[in-house]
Amino acid sequence: MTESTPEGPLDGVVLADFSRILAGPICTMVLADLGADVIKIERPGTGDDTRTWGPPFVDGDAAYFLSINRNKRSIDLDLNQHDDLQTARDIINRSDVLVENFRTGVMGSFGLAFEDVQPDNPDLIYCSMPAFAHPEHRHMPGYDLLMQAISGFMSITGEPGREPVKMGVAILDVVAGLYGAVAILAALRDRDAHGTGRKLEVGLFEASVASLVNQAANYLVGGVIPSAAGSSHPNIVPYQAFSASDGQFVLAAANDKLFKAATEAIGRSDLTNDQRFATNSGRVQHRDELLAEMAATFAKEPVSYWVEAFELAAVPSAPARSIDEVFSSPEGRNMVSEVDDPHRGRIRLVRSPIRYHDGIEPAPDPPPRLGEHADEIRSWIRETPTPRRSNA
Repeated sequence: MTESTPEGPLDGVVLADFSRILAGPICTMVLADLGADVIKIERPGTGDDTRTWGPPFVDGDAAYFLSINRNKRSIDLDLNQHDDLQTARDIINRSDVLVENFRTGVMGSFGLAFEDVQPDNPDLIYCSMPAFAHPEHRHMPGYDLLMQAISGFMSITGEPGREPVKMGVAILDVVAGLYGAVAILAALRDRDAHGTGRKLEVGLFEASVASLVNQAANYLVGGVIPSAAGSSHPNIVPYQAFSASDGQFVLAAANDKLFKAATEAIGRSDLTNDQRFATNSGRVQHRDELLAEMAATFAKEPVSYWVEAFELAAVPSAPARSIDEVFSSPEGRNMVSEVDDPHRGRIRLVRSPIRYHDGIEPAPDPPPRLGEHADEIRSWIRETPTPRRSNA
């Protein structure tokens, strides 16, 4: 963070970021947004893989990279070279947190595993984000696409009877990154209380399975093997997308009261009076019959008509927007930051969703160019010569 911006709640926390792609960078960006000084260690010449994941590009860096690396400083280090490896160790020795998501064993090959660096910095919170925390598969790569397949997510995504579908965003990487940030914050609090660091892990597979929530419980508790069901909900009806005369919208009648209000709003009170549909369990059992009736009604009017009717009846509903429509809305525009970048010009990025109402939101620093802060980070090392030591 720049010196001119207000301090965040993690001001003073230094994080050595050896992560790349998405899960790790999401984790470290969340902490950077909260005020941590995140030092991103990248390969010379190429840097984080996502710098090349385009088009679109801005000044040579892909939009993908720009979306998950604000508020960080970059230094390019070749860990196969002695001097650069020593610089990496110097950064670690002065850090509160280390995050890495290499394949298991890679950090150890450089002498940077937890057991290698912990003696010199016992205060360090060391967060690894492997593909699998389970020992049998620790050698596997950790790409979101693999996790969507192997965790079962693709089997429940898409239309019934069609091929499995990948979600439109690498959401399991995002979830794992958020779990990582939560774990690090908890470890920092514990360190403040007890005076020592620790190693922790968030496996991408484990975070993915944890994200199955009710679908996992449907199987573990009820023996039901979930399958793809389009936008419909396995346990609630009606809770899905519907087609109007000019597009799609969603309706979330998540309890009997809301269902009654919804049927009254569309002039179909007869559906509430039908004993097959009087309760949610009945509606789940007779899903096809109910949805056929509702679909025939919704086809008669445009999206705006139905969304307005449900809004007046206090029933949750919304149009199914495209991305450009999202950012054209007032609430979408409020999620955009205009970031002044001295190299790339002004770029538009999504804001952090976290709001502290008793303080001023810091203006975000632009995502770093590869190695942009190498000189100032080396200067910081020279000016901070004493490694951290635990007071425990």
